[in-house]
Amino acid sequence: MRDLDDIKPERPDQGFQFPGAFEITALGRAEADLEHRVPEILSGLGLNVILGSLRSRPSREGNYHSVSVTFTCPDRESYEAAHAALRADPGIRWTL
Repeated sequence: MRDLDDIKPERPDQGFQFPGAFEITALGRAEADLEHRVPEILSGLGLNVILGSLRSRPSREGNYHSVSVTFTCPDRESYEAAHAALRADPGIRWTL
């Protein structure tokens, strides 16, 4: 298995490099329990959520919540599947 720290981009202007570690943010209603749902959904896809990477933040009014986690991803298809799976959850409105 390759160490992610040893992976260098072929070209500095090339964008996402796979495999790699990526942050994803999900936004949804405050009562949707996103702190548990987001890591659960990503883990269900076989993606490794990096422990201690979860950050959450309520909206000013407290009606919405954003949750960000960092996960390792082997390829672009898995990255896109992560966004699709999160967006398919009824408690999640958007992903970034």
